[in-house]
Amino acid sequence: MSKKVEEILNSIESLSEEEFARLRDWFAERDWERWDRKIEADSKSGKLDFLVKEALDEKEKGKLKEL
Repeated sequence: MSKKVEEILNSIESLSEEEFARLRDWFAERDWERWDRKIEADSKSGKLDFLVKEALDEKEKGKLKEL
């Protein structure tokens, strides 16, 4: 582990509960933003086309349920 990461971890350990909660929320939001960008890129590149095909095949067979 790099020295920089160790310093960050030590700083996190010293946070108050309120500060830790704020950091956790910030981190979670950034994580979801990255996930959204990855899904969007994969969708545009066609990497997820197999999922659409699978869903359409299941629909054609009458195996989908209403949500």
